[in-house]
Amino acid sequence: MSKIKYDPQTRGGETGKEGSEFTTLRYISIIIPLLLVYISNQWSRFSLTYLVNFSEDATAFSAINVDLNFSEAQYGALASVAFTALFAIASLFAGNFADKSDRKLLTVGSCALWSLLTFTTSIATDYNQVLISRILMGLACAFATPSAYTLLRDFFPKEKAALASSLYGSGVYFGGALSSLSILLDERLGWRGAFNTIALYGFACAALAAFALPKDPNSVNLAENKLKKGDTVGETSTTEKEKSSSIISDSLSVLGSSRRVQYLFLASFFRFSAGLCIGIWAAPYFRLAYPSDISSYAVANALIVGLCGVTSGVLGGILADKAAEGKTDSNAGRLLVPIIGSLLAVPVWYMVVHSSSFVEAMTWLGVEYLVAECWFGPVVAVLQSSVDKTKGGTAQGLFTLTGALGGNLAPSILGVVYSSMLNKGSVVQQESFEILGGLLGYVVCAGYLLAALFFSLSASAGDKVVESAQKNQ
Repeated sequence: MSKIKYDPQTRGGETGKEGSEFTTLRYISIIIPLLLVYISNQWSRFSLTYLVNFSEDATAFSAINVDLNFSEAQYGALASVAFTALFAIASLFAGNFADKSDRKLLTVGSCALWSLLTFTTSIATDYNQVLISRILMGLACAFATPSAYTLLRDFFPKEKAALASSLYGSGVYFGGALSSLSILLDERLGWRGAFNTIALYGFACAALAAFALPKDPNSVNLAENKLKKGDTVGETSTTEKEKSSSIISDSLSVLGSSRRVQYLFLASFFRFSAGLCIGIWAAPYFRLAYPSDISSYAVANALIVGLCGVTSGVLGGILADKAAEGKTDSNAGRLLVPIIGSLLAVPVWYMVVHSSSFVEAMTWLGVEYLVAECWFGPVVAVLQSSVDKTKGGTAQGLFTLTGALGGNLAPSILGVVYSSMLNKGSVVQQESFEILGGLLGYVVCAGYLLAALFFSLSASAGDKVVESAQKNQ
């Protein structure tokens, strides 16, 4: 694994003969440790969604909201804004830090920290303790993707960029599947035991990443820079300071790099909004709509998220790379995948929340994952190829920040609106799920439509990047 070659002069690993020998084994040696860490990231983050229960027969053993006595609005805050509080701010620092630090160390350290905070959630005795753990977990989780995506960019050939990003991005769906199966852990171990199990998995992933990941090229460059600095006794560090951009200037540089990048961030904002509304509120909706099928939902949803989500994500990467072949503007070709996927997701999601039976709803949910989840890998590949490679971590940090803002603001607002509608009068469980289903239908479909619009504008904007970015690609 440590023999994987990296040429700092070429973007995305070596070209030519070495590029042709980029085997499946090399994919595995880098992607598997990063993927397992990302699964831990997502499982720790979203397991809360499946460990709440707002139905009348919920118990303190299996429902954290009953045990710690918090409301739907407070849950919405825990699942979104509380996590986002430091996550959003830290994303910018994490991206900039990943450009200039040892990304392997960042990966291992952040995984160990969010696992520790998952454990502290399991021993919480009131809402405020869970709130603090969620806020700090957001800080830790922010460092995962900027480090991972820039490592993939540096080690993998450019023509495999979308596929590599999609394979890593499948961690969202594997983590989501395990989060769904947390319902089964909950039934056997209670919500505290479920969180303990998730924390243990995270610690194991951190240990594996420390052992298996190859040395980060950044660490080699940092060591060389220190040696060079030591050889020039008496010189000031002015040159280094000039080279070291501030987080704000790097972020502005990324945002101003091209119209394509700007539209890409807008599209991603709305796409995250739609996806995270599903991620945070789908489980409470299905608990209310089909209370007698909750165990079946745990298994069916895990299979849908794990199989359909991963299939869509990987196929999206393959199709995007194929669509880019032979095109003058290869990134416009890649963006066809998220455009079509977002448009197809609108009517399919509408059918999910307007189904007449559990089986029908699960069938449409599976179709929704197949058509909608193809977007992530292609979008990340386009983003990373459209900015200066020395600011790839910053770009990924901004992308994560975009997801934090869109993907957490919308679910939180939905939670407040839903709670206020429930408090207007006496609402029975039947009416409660209809209210939540209606809100989910409007918000998610609107998010998908707006995402498709801005992905289209990004594709048509052209791949005109700033001069410095063109020189480094």
